[in-house]
Amino acid sequence: MGIICELMNTNLPKDLERFVQAKVRSGRFTSSDEAITAAVRLLRQREEAEETRVLEGIRQGLEDMRAGRGRPAEEVFEDIRREFNLPPDS
Repeated sequence: MGIICELMNTNLPKDLERFVQAKVRSGRFTSSDEAITAAVRLLRQREEAEETRVLEGIRQGLEDMRAGRGRPAEEVFEDIRREFNLPPDS
């Protein structure tokens, strides 16, 4: 059974294309593929960090609720309505 290797082609906006080309010309990267791979890795790291942050917030919220440190939902909604000048029935 052979290995299937899928090639991904992409079109960048001109400003990003020029940026990548400049980084390759400067010697920072050896190719545009290397530069784009580095960019996607950074995006993946950022997304994973955001997911971790969100899950930690949820975990902390659940822990607070279990410990009795929560507030009734209606009270929270009232605060939100007040903060954003929303009508009482929204």
